This record gives sequence, C-alpha cells and structure tokens, in this order.
Amino acid sequence: MNKTEFITVVGFALSLLFHVTQTEVCPPSCNCKSLGEMKGLQVDCSSRQLTEVPALPLDTKRLYLHNNSLTSVPPGALDSLRSLKEVKIFDNPWNCDCHILYLKLWLEDISAPSLGNIRCASPASVRMKTLRQLTGNELGICKRLLPIKCLEFFWRDLILIAGAIITLILVAWALKFSKKLVCQINLSLYDSRGRLLRRHTSKNHKKL
Repeated sequence: MNKTEFITVVGFALSLLFHVTQTEVCPPSCNCKSLGEMKGLQVDCSSRQLTEVPALPLDTKRLYLHNNSLTSVPPGALDSLRSLKEVKIFDNPWNCDCHILYLKLWLEDISAPSLGNIRCASPASVRMKTLRQLTGNELGICKRLLPIKCLEFFWRDLILIAGAIITLILVAWALKFSKKLVCQINLSLYDSRGRLLRRHTSKNHKKL
C-alpha cells in the first residue's frame, strides 16, 4: 500500500467514525442530519409527542422541538448547545408557571423572536398569552424562589465590596505611612548633616 492509498483509507475510516459517532449521539426520538460545511447537526424532534426535552448533541445548530407535548424545560437543559443558530419550539402545551422562566430567559439570548410564537396553555390566568407578554405580575409566584438566589448574590457581592474597601484602606494607610517614613528619613538625614556641619565648624574654630 503506497502513501496515497494509506491516506485515502485513513480518511475514509475517520469519516465513517465521525458518521457513527454522530449517529450514536442523536436522540432515538429525533432525526439528525449533518449540515456539511456548517459543521453541525440539524436535530428534528418535531411532532414526536415528546413530553420532555431529550439529551441533544453538543454540535446542534438547528433544533426543531415544535408540535410536541412539552410543558416545561428543566433549568440548564439547553445550556450546552453553544453552537445553536436556529430553534423552533412552538405548538407545545407550555405551563407558564415559575418553571417557564428558564426557557424565557434562554430564548431571550438565543432566539428572541421565538418568544412571540410560544403560547401558554396553563394556568388559566395566562392561557394563550405568549412568552413575550409575560411580566412579573403573571410570574409572581417566582418571587418565593428568587430570595435564595438573590441572597447568594448579595453575600458574594458584599464580600467583594468589603474586600475592595479593606484593600483601599490598606493602600491608603500604606501611602500615608510611606510618606511619614520618607519625612522621618529626610529629617534624620537633615539632622545628621547639621551635626556633621557643626562638628566640622567646631574643629575649624579650634584649629584657628
């Protein structure tokens, strides 16, 4: 086998391995298709009567989850899809209680226009409203969950602020001390020179 044939065989093996790997990571309830030059996958999980979001390939660029039975998305479930460019997640019976906040915030970063296509199925007070229309009034129940996270951020920020204040105090004290030390050194040098000058003058007078 010459060098050209060897490279060809290795390339074919790598391509086959890549294809097998992509097939293995594709959820069994979805259809995955390579996007070729885009170096990613189109993952079509639409119209599969899904009740939860499946584990998705990390290199998903297009995600279709519309027309299913999804009611919520667990926090963090979609955070690993860093290459995502397109998402369709409408036509699901979304339960717009506090748990919908994750999906709402995630879509605001990934695909803000999608917020206008996703409608709530429950509770009754927000039925048929879009995620874009939901405000703090509709999601008032979430206030009971916020203080825990807010408290964590509060203590973290408080520690950072306290550390910054202590650092500034130490720097100011060090500058003040250094100036005082410099003044004392200068005074000591001045006093020493004065004494030397007086001694030298006194010796000259004695010689005279």
